[in-house]
Amino acid sequence: MRVVASWLLATAAVAVGGWRWGWPGVLLGTTVVVFWLLLQFSRSLRVLRNAGSAPVGSVANAVMLHARLKPGLTLMQILPLTGSLGRRLEGPHEHFRWQDAAGDGVELTLVNGRLAQWQLTRAAP
Repeated sequence: MRVVASWLLATAAVAVGGWRWGWPGVLLGTTVVVFWLLLQFSRSLRVLRNAGSAPVGSVANAVMLHARLKPGLTLMQILPLTGSLGRRLEGPHEHFRWQDAAGDGVELTLVNGRLAQWQLTRAAP
């Protein structure tokens, strides 16, 4: 739904620019849309670069990560919370695991690109 709304807003920006100011308005609307896309691309690269610099599947504190999760988060919102890329697990959906130094871990399941469920597994004492 958000993708559809984004494209509708982009189309509206170009259309309103064309209606209000003619071809210069279309160019202005297109410039605004391209600038927004470049900002999103830059943000994605920054998040992936920061997450890629840490060991795969590691997190500072699994319990704190578990407390900060909420339904509907995207992977681009989860990666800054974890600080690393997750270890991919088998499953019908996107299934990832992060583990801290104490052995506690968090398993996340994303459905259609959004966090659907997660589970904290504690290490044996």
